[in-house]
Amino acid sequence: MKSSADSASSDREMLRTLRVLQFCHGYNGPFLDCVRQYVSLFAGMSCKVTTVYLTGEANEAVARASVSDEVIFLNYRSEEVYGLKLKAIRDVRRICAERDFSFCIAHRFKPIYIALLASSLPVIGVHHAFGDYHRLSRRLFAHVFHRRLALLGVSNAVRDELRAVLPSWSQTRIETLYNRLDLNAVKAELLSREMARDALRLPQQAWIVGNVGRLHPDKDQTTLLRAFALALPGLPPGSLLAIMGSGRLENTLKELAAELHIKDSVRFLGQVPQGRRYFKAFDVFALSSDHESFGMVLLEALAAHLPIVCSDCGGGREVVAGIGDLFPFGDADALARCFVHIAEQGVSEDYPQRAEEHLQKFSDEAAAEAFWRLPMLRAILPGEEKL
Repeated sequence: MKSSADSASSDREMLRTLRVLQFCHGYNGPFLDCVRQYVSLFAGMSCKVTTVYLTGEANEAVARASVSDEVIFLNYRSEEVYGLKLKAIRDVRRICAERDFSFCIAHRFKPIYIALLASSLPVIGVHHAFGDYHRLSRRLFAHVFHRRLALLGVSNAVRDELRAVLPSWSQTRIETLYNRLDLNAVKAELLSREMARDALRLPQQAWIVGNVGRLHPDKDQTTLLRAFALALPGLPPGSLLAIMGSGRLENTLKELAAELHIKDSVRFLGQVPQGRRYFKAFDVFALSSDHESFGMVLLEALAAHLPIVCSDCGGGREVVAGIGDLFPFGDADALARCFVHIAEQGVSEDYPQRAEEHLQKFSDEAAAEAFWRLPMLRAILPGEEKL
């Protein structure tokens, strides 16, 4: 009987001469790095990966960052891929006809939909958010193509929601593959504490709580502001809350800071390009989101060796389990207590080492090992029974 390690090794051997299609909606935000993450699954193999972007103009820098054997930009605008997407289906059908792909990795629902209609390939659909199958039409579509469709969630929280809305599917057809971090690349970009604070115009001596995210209701910076106001009397003099990001709630949040009498202690930094470079400017990182599907920003904060406070919901709890502090979502009192505790206790001498060890769970190497052990691969590799 083969061990899981033996099976994984065998699967890699079978794929050495094959070609994989990776299909993405676009390269904005975190999705360019998602492409890199999935290409890294085939590191050390002669398997070729073609990455296709549905939206977005051709861009040489994006092509390089995609680290793929071939990159194709279909150059659709977002408004052009509503409805049946017939033109996009024809384009992908042509691409598949010209290349001997073995299977497809598709990120988000639209690429999954197009890949299934445009080809006869087995498709691994990667879901990066909650709610992708809340629509009945999408659930019906998935059932129609269930024999050659398998799904990955970027966290157990996403996986469990997928299983709940597709209850007739085998659990081995809906699995988790965590997002991961190119730790060396992230650490190489980090500015020193002094340089980061200078760049963000933050005082060098202040104790600073950092938050990064869209100014949007699902990030719940309202609770963050209320918690900081409650904690401020117990924090070091001159402490600040620095919020990096932009969005439609900016004025509302600034008004709340004024109402709470903390406007002079809160810095709204706006949208900061390559924001993770500046994380050492903070003394603690706080994420107050209600349903974070994963929380890549948490890994980036850990790479800067920051202590973490995160709401106990969604995928965030999985990222910080065993290394960070959790508080009940929306509980400003509990979050305030976390801030005061961290300010009083500081960071232990071994915390940087513990953070590094924790990050190994979310490395490219750990993801590749987990991927090649997935039972769903038995059904899509050559010579195996199809889904």
